[in-house]
Amino acid sequence: MNQVKQIHGYTLRTGIDNTKILIEKLLEIPNLNYAKLVLHHSPKPTLFLFNKLIQSHSSTHQHQCFSLYSQMLLHGHSPNQYTFNFLFSACTSIGSLSLGQMLHTHFIKSGFQPDVFAITALVNMYAKLGGLRLARNVFDEMTVRELPTWNAMMAGYSRDGDMESALELFWLMPNRNVVSWTTMVSGYSQNKQYEKALELFLRMEREKGVIPNEVTLASVLPACANLGALEIGQRVEAYARKNGFFKNLFVSNAVLEMYAKCGKIDVAWKVFDEIGRFRNLCSWNSMIMGLAVHGQCHKAVELYDQMLREGTLPDDVTFVGLLLACTHGGMVEKGKHIFQSMTRDFNVIPKLEHYGCMVDLLGRAGRLREAYEVIQSMPMKPDSVIWGALLGACSFHGNVELAEIAAEFLFALEPGNPGNYVILSNIYASAGQWDGVAKLRKVMKGSKITKTAGHSFIEEGGQLHKFIVEDRSHSESSEIFALLNGVYEMIEFNRNEYECHFDFDLINHL
Repeated sequence: MNQVKQIHGYTLRTGIDNTKILIEKLLEIPNLNYAKLVLHHSPKPTLFLFNKLIQSHSSTHQHQCFSLYSQMLLHGHSPNQYTFNFLFSACTSIGSLSLGQMLHTHFIKSGFQPDVFAITALVNMYAKLGGLRLARNVFDEMTVRELPTWNAMMAGYSRDGDMESALELFWLMPNRNVVSWTTMVSGYSQNKQYEKALELFLRMEREKGVIPNEVTLASVLPACANLGALEIGQRVEAYARKNGFFKNLFVSNAVLEMYAKCGKIDVAWKVFDEIGRFRNLCSWNSMIMGLAVHGQCHKAVELYDQMLREGTLPDDVTFVGLLLACTHGGMVEKGKHIFQSMTRDFNVIPKLEHYGCMVDLLGRAGRLREAYEVIQSMPMKPDSVIWGALLGACSFHGNVELAEIAAEFLFALEPGNPGNYVILSNIYASAGQWDGVAKLRKVMKGSKITKTAGHSFIEEGGQLHKFIVEDRSHSESSEIFALLNGVYEMIEFNRNEYECHFDFDLINHL
Protein backbone atom coordinates (compact mmCIF):
# COMPACT_ATOMS: atom_id res chain seq x y z
CA MET A 1 0.00 0.00 0.00
CA ASN A 2 2.94 2.32 0.73
CA GLN A 3 4.29 1.69 -2.77
CA VAL A 4 0.90 2.62 -4.25
CA LYS A 5 0.81 5.87 -2.26
CA GLN A 6 4.32 6.72 -3.43
CA ILE A 7 3.33 6.17 -7.08
CA HIS A 8 0.19 8.24 -6.55
CA GLY A 9 2.20 11.07 -4.94
CA TYR A 10 4.72 11.02 -7.79
CA THR A 11 1.79 11.20 -10.29
CA LEU A 12 0.29 14.23 -8.58
CA ARG A 13 3.67 16.03 -8.46
CA THR A 14 4.74 15.37 -12.03
CA GLY A 15 1.36 15.28 -13.77
CA ILE A 16 2.25 11.96 -15.46
CA ASP A 17 -0.83 9.76 -15.87
CA ASN A 18 -0.12 6.52 -13.97
CA THR A 19 -3.83 5.67 -13.52
CA LYS A 20 -3.54 2.22 -15.13
CA ILE A 21 -0.59 1.15 -12.95
CA LEU A 22 -2.23 2.54 -9.80
CA ILE A 23 -5.59 0.84 -10.37
CA GLU A 24 -3.99 -2.51 -11.23
CA LYS A 25 -1.89 -2.36 -8.03
CA LEU A 26 -4.94 -1.39 -5.96
CA LEU A 27 -7.00 -4.24 -7.40
CA GLU A 28 -4.24 -6.69 -6.46
CA ILE A 29 -4.32 -5.60 -2.77
CA PRO A 30 -7.41 -5.21 -3.13
CA ASN A 31 -8.60 -1.73 -2.19
CA LEU A 32 -11.65 -1.13 -4.36
CA ASN A 33 -12.66 2.21 -2.83
CA TYR A 34 -9.24 3.72 -3.43
CA ALA A 35 -9.17 2.31 -6.99
CA LYS A 36 -12.58 3.81 -7.71
CA LEU A 37 -11.42 7.18 -6.33
CA VAL A 38 -8.33 7.13 -8.57
CA LEU A 39 -10.47 6.33 -11.61
CA HIS A 40 -12.89 9.13 -10.72
CA HIS A 41 -10.03 11.72 -10.68
CA SER A 42 -8.37 10.35 -13.79
CA PRO A 43 -8.29 12.88 -16.66
CA LYS A 44 -8.91 10.22 -19.31
CA PRO A 45 -10.32 6.98 -17.82
CA THR A 46 -10.29 4.22 -20.45
CA LEU A 47 -12.87 1.54 -21.22
CA PHE A 48 -10.32 -1.07 -20.13
CA LEU A 49 -10.05 0.48 -16.66
CA PHE A 50 -13.82 0.77 -16.28
CA ASN A 51 -14.14 -2.90 -17.20
CA LYS A 52 -11.43 -3.88 -14.70
CA LEU A 53 -13.25 -2.07 -11.89
CA ILE A 54 -16.65 -3.44 -12.90
CA GLN A 55 -15.16 -6.94 -12.93
CA SER A 56 -13.62 -6.46 -9.46
CA HIS A 57 -16.92 -5.20 -8.02
CA SER A 58 -19.05 -7.92 -9.71
CA SER A 59 -18.25 -10.53 -7.05
CA THR A 60 -18.58 -8.43 -3.88
CA HIS A 61 -20.08 -4.96 -4.40
CA GLN A 62 -22.46 -5.68 -7.26
CA HIS A 63 -24.51 -2.48 -7.00
CA GLN A 64 -21.33 -0.45 -7.56
CA CYS A 65 -20.98 -2.11 -10.98
CA PHE A 66 -23.97 -0.20 -12.30
CA SER A 67 -22.72 3.10 -10.86
CA LEU A 68 -19.43 2.53 -12.70
CA TYR A 69 -21.36 1.55 -15.83
CA SER A 70 -23.26 4.87 -15.71
CA GLN A 71 -19.99 6.80 -15.28
CA MET A 72 -18.51 4.91 -18.21
CA LEU A 73 -21.40 5.96 -20.46
CA LEU A 74 -21.10 9.59 -19.28
CA HIS A 75 -17.43 9.56 -20.32
CA GLY A 76 -18.53 8.58 -23.81
CA HIS A 77 -17.34 4.96 -23.76
CA SER A 78 -19.44 2.31 -25.50
CA PRO A 79 -19.60 -1.00 -23.57
CA ASN A 80 -18.18 -4.15 -25.13
CA GLN A 81 -18.76 -7.85 -24.56
CA TYR A 82 -16.50 -7.85 -21.47
CA THR A 83 -18.53 -5.06 -19.89
CA PHE A 84 -21.76 -7.00 -20.32
CA ASN A 85 -20.16 -10.24 -19.18
CA PHE A 86 -19.33 -8.66 -15.82
CA LEU A 87 -22.65 -6.79 -15.58
CA PHE A 88 -24.70 -9.93 -16.26
CA SER A 89 -22.74 -11.69 -13.51
CA ALA A 90 -23.38 -8.80 -11.08
CA CYS A 91 -27.07 -8.76 -11.98
CA THR A 92 -27.29 -12.50 -11.22
CA SER A 93 -25.77 -11.96 -7.77
CA ILE A 94 -28.19 -9.12 -7.01
CA GLY A 95 -31.10 -11.35 -8.06
CA SER A 96 -33.09 -8.75 -10.00
CA LEU A 97 -34.83 -10.05 -13.14
CA SER A 98 -36.15 -6.56 -14.05
CA LEU A 99 -32.61 -5.12 -13.87
CA GLY A 100 -31.45 -8.01 -16.03
CA GLN A 101 -34.06 -7.23 -18.68
CA MET A 102 -33.05 -3.57 -18.69
CA LEU A 103 -29.43 -4.61 -19.13
CA HIS A 104 -30.47 -6.92 -21.97
CA THR A 105 -32.05 -3.91 -23.73
CA HIS A 106 -28.75 -1.97 -23.41
CA PHE A 107 -26.97 -5.06 -24.72
CA ILE A 108 -29.11 -5.12 -27.88
CA LYS A 109 -28.85 -1.34 -28.43
CA SER A 110 -25.08 -1.25 -27.90
CA GLY A 111 -24.52 -1.80 -31.62
CA PHE A 112 -21.48 -4.08 -31.47
CA GLN A 113 -21.51 -7.68 -32.71
CA PRO A 114 -21.90 -9.69 -29.51
CA ASP A 115 -19.74 -12.76 -29.04
CA VAL A 116 -20.83 -16.19 -27.81
CA PHE A 117 -19.36 -15.58 -24.32
CA ALA A 118 -21.49 -12.50 -23.68
CA ILE A 119 -24.64 -14.23 -24.93
CA THR A 120 -23.85 -17.27 -22.79
CA ALA A 121 -23.56 -14.95 -19.78
CA LEU A 122 -26.98 -13.53 -20.71
CA VAL A 123 -28.52 -17.03 -20.94
CA ASN A 124 -26.91 -17.93 -17.62
CA MET A 125 -28.25 -14.75 -15.99
CA TYR A 126 -31.84 -15.38 -17.10
CA ALA A 127 -31.63 -19.09 -16.17
CA LYS A 128 -30.36 -18.31 -12.65
CA LEU A 129 -32.93 -15.56 -12.11
CA GLY A 130 -35.84 -17.85 -12.99
CA GLY A 131 -36.51 -16.30 -16.40
CA LEU A 132 -36.32 -19.61 -18.23
CA ARG A 133 -38.58 -18.55 -21.09
CA LEU A 134 -36.37 -15.50 -21.71
CA ALA A 135 -33.24 -17.64 -21.44
CA ARG A 136 -34.63 -20.14 -23.94
CA ASN A 137 -35.57 -17.34 -26.37
CA VAL A 138 -31.98 -16.07 -26.33
CA PHE A 139 -30.68 -19.65 -26.60
CA ASP A 140 -32.90 -20.46 -29.61
CA GLU A 141 -31.87 -17.25 -31.42
CA MET A 142 -28.16 -18.11 -31.17
CA THR A 143 -26.60 -19.22 -34.45
CA VAL A 144 -23.49 -20.56 -32.72
CA ARG A 145 -23.61 -22.23 -29.32
CA GLU A 146 -20.62 -23.28 -27.28
CA LEU A 147 -20.64 -25.99 -24.59
CA PRO A 148 -21.05 -23.45 -21.74
CA THR A 149 -24.24 -22.15 -23.40
CA TRP A 150 -25.81 -25.61 -23.47
CA ASN A 151 -24.68 -26.25 -19.91
CA ALA A 152 -26.11 -22.94 -18.67
CA MET A 153 -29.51 -23.67 -20.24
CA MET A 154 -29.59 -27.22 -18.84
CA ALA A 155 -28.63 -25.95 -15.39
CA GLY A 156 -31.51 -23.47 -15.54
CA TYR A 157 -34.02 -26.23 -16.30
CA SER A 158 -32.53 -28.44 -13.58
CA ARG A 159 -32.74 -25.63 -11.03
CA ASP A 160 -36.40 -25.18 -11.96
CA GLY A 161 -37.09 -28.93 -11.58
CA ASP A 162 -37.80 -29.41 -15.30
CA MET A 163 -35.52 -32.40 -15.81
CA GLU A 164 -37.34 -33.52 -18.97
CA SER A 165 -36.38 -30.32 -20.80
CA ALA A 166 -32.84 -30.55 -19.40
CA LEU A 167 -32.51 -34.13 -20.63
CA GLU A 168 -33.88 -33.20 -24.05
CA LEU A 169 -31.15 -30.57 -24.42
CA PHE A 170 -28.55 -32.99 -23.06
CA TRP A 171 -29.18 -35.50 -25.84
CA LEU A 172 -29.36 -32.73 -28.48
CA MET A 173 -25.87 -31.46 -27.59
CA PRO A 174 -23.31 -32.05 -30.37
CA ASN A 175 -20.77 -33.02 -27.70
CA ARG A 176 -20.66 -33.14 -23.90
CA ASN A 177 -18.02 -32.50 -21.26
CA VAL A 178 -17.81 -33.36 -17.56
CA VAL A 179 -19.80 -30.21 -16.70
CA SER A 180 -22.67 -31.38 -18.95
CA TRP A 181 -22.84 -34.80 -17.29
CA THR A 182 -22.43 -33.32 -13.81
CA THR A 183 -25.20 -30.78 -14.45
CA MET A 184 -27.61 -33.62 -15.20
CA VAL A 185 -26.48 -35.88 -12.34
CA SER A 186 -26.67 -32.95 -9.92
CA GLY A 187 -30.07 -31.88 -11.28
CA TYR A 188 -31.59 -35.33 -10.81
CA SER A 189 -30.07 -35.63 -7.34
CA GLN A 190 -31.26 -32.18 -6.20
CA ASN A 191 -34.76 -32.95 -7.52
CA LYS A 192 -34.78 -36.22 -5.56
CA GLN A 193 -34.76 -38.37 -8.73
CA TYR A 194 -31.98 -40.46 -7.27
CA GLU A 195 -32.42 -43.52 -9.46
CA LYS A 196 -31.98 -41.44 -12.63
CA ALA A 197 -28.99 -39.60 -11.12
CA LEU A 198 -27.25 -42.88 -10.41
CA GLU A 199 -28.19 -44.36 -13.77
CA LEU A 200 -26.73 -41.38 -15.63
CA PHE A 201 -23.57 -41.42 -13.50
CA LEU A 202 -22.98 -45.08 -14.32
CA ARG A 203 -23.47 -44.26 -17.99
CA MET A 204 -21.02 -41.36 -17.62
CA GLU A 205 -18.41 -43.76 -16.22
CA ARG A 206 -18.60 -45.75 -19.45
CA GLU A 207 -18.17 -42.60 -21.58
CA LYS A 208 -14.68 -42.23 -23.05
CA GLY A 209 -12.79 -39.04 -22.26
CA VAL A 210 -15.13 -37.91 -19.46
CA ILE A 211 -13.52 -37.98 -16.03
CA PRO A 212 -15.71 -37.27 -12.96
CA ASN A 213 -14.58 -34.35 -10.80
CA GLU A 214 -15.32 -33.43 -7.18
CA VAL A 215 -18.63 -31.78 -8.11
CA THR A 216 -19.73 -34.97 -9.88
CA LEU A 217 -18.88 -37.06 -6.83
CA ALA A 218 -20.59 -34.67 -4.41
CA SER A 219 -23.70 -34.91 -6.64
CA VAL A 220 -23.89 -38.69 -7.06
CA LEU A 221 -23.08 -39.68 -3.46
CA PRO A 222 -26.44 -38.36 -2.13
CA ALA A 223 -28.14 -40.61 -4.70
CA CYS A 224 -26.15 -43.59 -3.38
CA ALA A 225 -27.12 -42.57 0.16
CA ASN A 226 -30.84 -42.30 -0.52
CA LEU A 227 -31.02 -45.51 -2.59
CA GLY A 228 -28.85 -47.52 -0.22
CA ALA A 229 -26.40 -48.21 -3.07
CA LEU A 230 -23.52 -48.91 -0.69
CA GLU A 231 -21.35 -50.83 -3.15
CA ILE A 232 -21.37 -47.99 -5.72
CA GLY A 233 -20.87 -45.44 -2.94
CA GLN A 234 -17.79 -47.29 -1.71
CA ARG A 235 -16.42 -47.35 -5.25
CA VAL A 236 -16.99 -43.60 -5.57
CA GLU A 237 -15.22 -43.04 -2.24
CA ALA A 238 -12.23 -45.10 -3.41
CA TYR A 239 -12.07 -43.03 -6.61
CA ALA A 240 -12.27 -39.81 -4.59
CA ARG A 241 -9.41 -40.84 -2.30
CA LYS A 242 -7.24 -42.04 -5.19
CA ASN A 243 -7.62 -38.75 -7.07
CA GLY A 244 -7.30 -36.41 -4.08
CA PHE A 245 -10.95 -35.36 -4.11
CA PHE A 246 -11.63 -36.56 -0.56
CA LYS A 247 -9.90 -33.41 0.72
CA ASN A 248 -12.81 -31.44 -0.70
CA LEU A 249 -15.24 -30.91 2.21
CA PHE A 250 -18.30 -31.30 -0.02
CA VAL A 251 -17.05 -34.74 -1.11
CA SER A 252 -16.02 -35.93 2.37
CA ASN A 253 -19.35 -34.74 3.81
CA ALA A 254 -21.19 -36.61 1.05
CA VAL A 255 -19.22 -39.78 1.86
CA LEU A 256 -20.09 -39.32 5.54
CA GLU A 257 -23.79 -38.90 4.73
CA MET A 258 -23.73 -41.95 2.44
CA TYR A 259 -22.36 -44.24 5.17
CA ALA A 260 -24.67 -42.75 7.81
CA LYS A 261 -27.80 -43.26 5.66
CA CYS A 262 -26.73 -46.76 4.63
CA GLY A 263 -26.48 -47.76 8.29
CA LYS A 264 -22.68 -48.13 8.38
CA ILE A 265 -22.46 -45.98 11.49
CA ASP A 266 -19.03 -47.27 12.54
CA VAL A 267 -17.55 -46.27 9.16
CA ALA A 268 -19.40 -42.93 9.29
CA TRP A 269 -17.76 -42.27 12.68
CA LYS A 270 -14.32 -42.90 11.15
CA VAL A 271 -15.02 -40.48 8.30
CA PHE A 272 -16.36 -37.92 10.80
CA ASP A 273 -13.18 -38.21 12.87
CA GLU A 274 -11.06 -38.04 9.71
CA ILE A 275 -12.65 -34.75 8.67
CA GLY A 276 -11.66 -33.49 12.14
CA ARG A 277 -11.14 -29.75 12.52
CA PHE A 278 -12.44 -29.10 9.00
CA ARG A 279 -15.97 -30.18 10.01
CA ASN A 280 -18.76 -27.78 9.23
CA LEU A 281 -22.42 -27.79 10.27
CA CYS A 282 -23.22 -30.22 7.46
CA SER A 283 -20.74 -32.76 8.94
CA TRP A 284 -22.33 -32.53 12.40
CA ASN A 285 -25.87 -32.74 10.97
CA SER A 286 -25.13 -35.84 8.88
CA MET A 287 -23.63 -37.65 11.87
CA ILE A 288 -26.44 -36.63 14.24
CA MET A 289 -29.07 -37.70 11.70
CA GLY A 290 -27.32 -41.02 11.04
CA LEU A 291 -27.18 -41.83 14.75
CA ALA A 292 -30.81 -40.77 15.21
CA VAL A 293 -32.34 -42.95 12.49
CA HIS A 294 -30.24 -46.00 13.32
CA GLY A 295 -31.14 -46.29 16.99
CA GLN A 296 -28.16 -44.60 18.64
CA CYS A 297 -30.37 -41.86 20.01
CA HIS A 298 -28.48 -40.93 23.16
CA LYS A 299 -25.22 -40.67 21.18
CA ALA A 300 -26.97 -38.25 18.80
CA VAL A 301 -27.89 -35.97 21.71
CA GLU A 302 -24.38 -36.30 23.18
CA LEU A 303 -22.87 -35.33 19.83
CA TYR A 304 -25.13 -32.28 19.72
CA ASP A 305 -23.83 -31.20 23.14
CA GLN A 306 -20.25 -31.67 21.86
CA MET A 307 -21.08 -29.58 18.79
CA LEU A 308 -22.29 -26.72 20.99
CA ARG A 309 -19.18 -26.95 23.17
CA GLU A 310 -16.98 -26.65 20.07
CA GLY A 311 -18.79 -23.49 19.05
CA THR A 312 -20.92 -24.65 16.11
CA LEU A 313 -24.48 -23.31 16.22
CA PRO A 314 -27.37 -25.56 15.09
CA ASP A 315 -29.79 -24.89 12.23
CA ASP A 316 -33.22 -26.27 11.35
CA VAL A 317 -31.69 -29.52 9.97
CA THR A 318 -29.88 -30.15 13.26
CA PHE A 319 -33.17 -29.97 15.15
CA VAL A 320 -34.88 -32.40 12.78
CA GLY A 321 -32.13 -34.92 13.59
CA LEU A 322 -32.40 -34.30 17.32
CA LEU A 323 -36.20 -34.62 17.37
CA LEU A 324 -35.95 -37.85 15.38
CA ALA A 325 -33.46 -39.14 17.96
CA CYS A 326 -35.90 -38.30 20.75
CA THR A 327 -38.75 -39.94 18.82
CA HIS A 328 -36.89 -43.20 18.21
CA GLY A 329 -35.49 -43.19 21.73
CA GLY A 330 -38.83 -42.42 23.41
CA MET A 331 -37.35 -39.31 25.03
CA VAL A 332 -40.53 -37.22 25.14
CA GLU A 333 -39.52 -34.60 27.72
CA LYS A 334 -36.09 -34.18 26.13
CA GLY A 335 -37.75 -33.71 22.76
CA LYS A 336 -40.11 -31.08 24.12
CA HIS A 337 -37.18 -29.25 25.71
CA ILE A 338 -35.20 -29.30 22.43
CA PHE A 339 -38.24 -28.07 20.47
CA GLN A 340 -38.71 -25.16 22.86
CA SER A 341 -35.00 -24.29 22.73
CA MET A 342 -35.12 -23.78 18.97
CA THR A 343 -36.68 -20.32 19.10
CA ARG A 344 -35.79 -19.48 22.67
CA ASP A 345 -32.04 -20.15 22.49
CA PHE A 346 -31.12 -20.13 18.80
CA ASN A 347 -33.80 -18.07 17.05
CA VAL A 348 -34.59 -20.98 14.71
CA ILE A 349 -38.26 -20.86 13.72
CA PRO A 350 -39.85 -24.35 13.66
CA LYS A 351 -40.92 -25.58 10.22
CA LEU A 352 -43.41 -28.24 9.16
CA GLU A 353 -40.76 -30.94 9.63
CA HIS A 354 -40.26 -30.01 13.26
CA TYR A 355 -43.97 -30.02 14.03
CA GLY A 356 -44.20 -33.37 12.25
CA CYS A 357 -41.46 -34.75 14.50
CA MET A 358 -43.26 -33.48 17.59
CA VAL A 359 -46.56 -35.06 16.53
CA ASP A 360 -44.72 -38.33 15.86
CA LEU A 361 -42.85 -38.11 19.19
CA LEU A 362 -46.02 -37.55 21.22
CA GLY A 363 -48.09 -39.96 19.15
CA ARG A 364 -45.70 -42.87 19.57
CA ALA A 365 -45.70 -42.24 23.32
CA GLY A 366 -49.51 -42.54 23.33
CA ARG A 367 -50.05 -38.86 24.09
CA LEU A 368 -52.44 -38.50 21.15
CA ARG A 369 -54.52 -35.65 22.51
CA GLU A 370 -51.34 -33.65 23.15
CA ALA A 371 -50.16 -34.43 19.61
CA TYR A 372 -53.48 -33.17 18.22
CA GLU A 373 -53.10 -29.97 20.26
CA VAL A 374 -49.66 -29.41 18.68
CA ILE A 375 -51.30 -29.63 15.24
CA GLN A 376 -53.98 -27.15 16.25
CA SER A 377 -51.35 -24.70 17.55
CA MET A 378 -49.29 -24.72 14.34
CA PRO A 379 -48.84 -21.30 12.69
CA MET A 380 -48.96 -22.93 9.25
CA LYS A 381 -51.38 -25.34 7.59
CA PRO A 382 -50.60 -29.00 8.45
CA ASP A 383 -49.59 -31.13 5.48
CA SER A 384 -50.12 -34.83 4.76
CA VAL A 385 -46.98 -35.80 6.73
CA ILE A 386 -48.35 -34.19 9.91
CA TRP A 387 -51.77 -35.83 9.63
CA GLY A 388 -50.12 -39.09 8.54
CA ALA A 389 -48.04 -39.14 11.72
CA LEU A 390 -51.17 -38.70 13.83
CA LEU A 391 -53.06 -41.36 11.88
CA GLY A 392 -50.16 -43.80 12.31
CA ALA A 393 -50.10 -43.15 16.05
CA CYS A 394 -53.88 -43.68 16.24
CA SER A 395 -53.43 -46.99 14.44
CA PHE A 396 -50.85 -48.14 16.98
CA HIS A 397 -52.86 -47.01 20.01
CA GLY A 398 -56.35 -47.75 18.63
CA ASN A 399 -57.85 -44.26 18.86
CA VAL A 400 -60.79 -44.21 16.42
CA GLU A 401 -61.96 -40.66 17.17
CA LEU A 402 -58.70 -38.87 16.33
CA ALA A 403 -58.03 -41.34 13.49
CA GLU A 404 -61.22 -40.21 11.76
CA ILE A 405 -60.21 -36.54 12.11
CA ALA A 406 -56.71 -37.20 10.71
CA ALA A 407 -58.06 -39.38 7.89
CA GLU A 408 -60.61 -36.75 6.86
CA PHE A 409 -57.82 -34.24 6.27
CA LEU A 410 -55.68 -36.84 4.52
CA PHE A 411 -58.51 -37.80 2.14
CA ALA A 412 -58.72 -34.13 1.12
CA LEU A 413 -54.94 -33.67 0.81
CA GLU A 414 -54.22 -37.02 -0.87
CA PRO A 415 -57.46 -38.20 -2.49
CA GLY A 416 -55.68 -40.87 -4.53
CA ASN A 417 -53.51 -42.34 -1.77
CA PRO A 418 -54.88 -45.81 -0.89
CA GLY A 419 -52.65 -46.15 2.20
CA ASN A 420 -54.74 -43.73 4.27
CA TYR A 421 -57.93 -45.71 3.55
CA VAL A 422 -56.19 -48.98 4.42
CA ILE A 423 -54.87 -47.65 7.75
CA LEU A 424 -58.27 -46.27 8.80
CA SER A 425 -59.92 -49.53 7.69
CA ASN A 426 -57.51 -51.49 9.89
CA ILE A 427 -58.27 -49.19 12.84
CA TYR A 428 -61.99 -49.81 12.36
CA ALA A 429 -61.37 -53.56 12.12
CA SER A 430 -59.29 -53.62 15.31
CA ALA A 431 -62.09 -51.78 17.11
CA GLY A 432 -64.70 -54.19 15.70
CA GLN A 433 -66.44 -51.42 13.73
CA TRP A 434 -67.12 -53.50 10.60
CA ASP A 435 -69.65 -51.03 9.25
CA GLY A 436 -66.80 -48.49 9.02
CA VAL A 437 -64.66 -51.04 7.15
CA ALA A 438 -67.48 -51.74 4.68
CA LYS A 439 -68.07 -48.01 4.15
CA LEU A 440 -64.41 -47.36 3.35
CA ARG A 441 -64.24 -50.27 0.89
CA LYS A 442 -67.30 -48.93 -0.87
CA VAL A 443 -65.72 -45.46 -1.13
CA MET A 444 -62.47 -46.94 -2.49
CA LYS A 445 -64.33 -49.01 -5.05
CA GLY A 446 -66.50 -46.07 -6.12
CA SER A 447 -63.49 -43.78 -6.47
CA LYS A 448 -61.47 -46.55 -8.18
CA ILE A 449 -58.71 -46.27 -5.57
CA THR A 450 -56.39 -49.29 -5.68
CA LYS A 451 -53.34 -50.23 -3.68
CA THR A 452 -50.10 -49.37 -5.49
CA ALA A 453 -47.63 -52.14 -6.20
CA GLY A 454 -44.61 -52.24 -3.95
CA HIS A 455 -41.12 -52.10 -5.42
CA SER A 456 -37.59 -52.70 -4.25
CA PHE A 457 -34.02 -52.03 -5.36
CA ILE A 458 -31.27 -54.62 -5.56
CA GLU A 459 -27.64 -53.65 -6.05
CA GLU A 460 -25.60 -56.23 -7.94
CA GLY A 461 -22.30 -55.90 -9.77
CA GLY A 462 -22.18 -52.13 -9.36
CA GLN A 463 -25.62 -51.74 -10.95
CA LEU A 464 -28.96 -50.87 -9.36
CA HIS A 465 -32.01 -52.93 -10.40
CA LYS A 466 -35.63 -52.00 -9.64
CA PHE A 467 -38.32 -54.67 -9.25
CA ILE A 468 -42.09 -54.38 -8.91
CA VAL A 469 -44.39 -57.15 -7.70
CA GLU A 470 -44.84 -59.73 -10.53
CA ASP A 471 -42.57 -57.54 -12.69
CA ARG A 472 -41.31 -59.02 -15.97
CA SER A 473 -39.98 -55.80 -17.54
CA HIS A 474 -36.37 -56.47 -16.50
CA SER A 475 -34.09 -57.49 -19.37
CA GLU A 476 -33.10 -60.69 -17.51
CA SER A 477 -36.55 -61.51 -16.11
CA SER A 478 -36.60 -65.00 -17.73
CA GLU A 479 -33.37 -66.01 -15.98
CA ILE A 480 -34.52 -64.41 -12.71
CA PHE A 481 -37.83 -66.29 -12.63
CA ALA A 482 -36.13 -69.53 -13.70
CA LEU A 483 -33.77 -69.17 -10.73
CA LEU A 484 -36.66 -68.32 -8.40
CA ASN A 485 -38.58 -71.39 -9.57
CA GLY A 486 -35.50 -73.46 -8.83
CA VAL A 487 -35.31 -71.97 -5.33
CA TYR A 488 -39.04 -72.68 -4.76
CA GLU A 489 -38.53 -76.31 -5.88
CA MET A 490 -35.60 -76.70 -3.46
CA ILE A 491 -37.69 -75.25 -0.62
CA GLU A 492 -40.58 -77.57 -1.45
CA PHE A 493 -38.26 -80.60 -1.70
CA ASN A 494 -36.60 -79.80 1.65
CA ARG A 495 -40.01 -79.22 3.26
CA ASN A 496 -41.25 -82.63 2.05
CA GLU A 497 -38.04 -84.27 3.22
CA TYR A 498 -38.45 -82.65 6.65
CA GLU A 499 -42.09 -83.78 6.91
CA CYS A 500 -41.16 -87.36 5.94
CA HIS A 501 -38.40 -87.49 8.57
CA PHE A 502 -40.71 -85.90 11.14
CA ASP A 503 -43.45 -88.51 10.49
CA PHE A 504 -40.94 -91.39 10.60
CA ASP A 505 -39.46 -90.14 13.91
CA LEU A 506 -42.96 -89.76 15.34
CA ILE A 507 -43.89 -93.35 14.39
CA ASN A 508 -40.70 -94.73 15.98
CA HIS A 509 -41.42 -92.71 19.12
CA LEU A 510 -44.93 -94.15 19.36
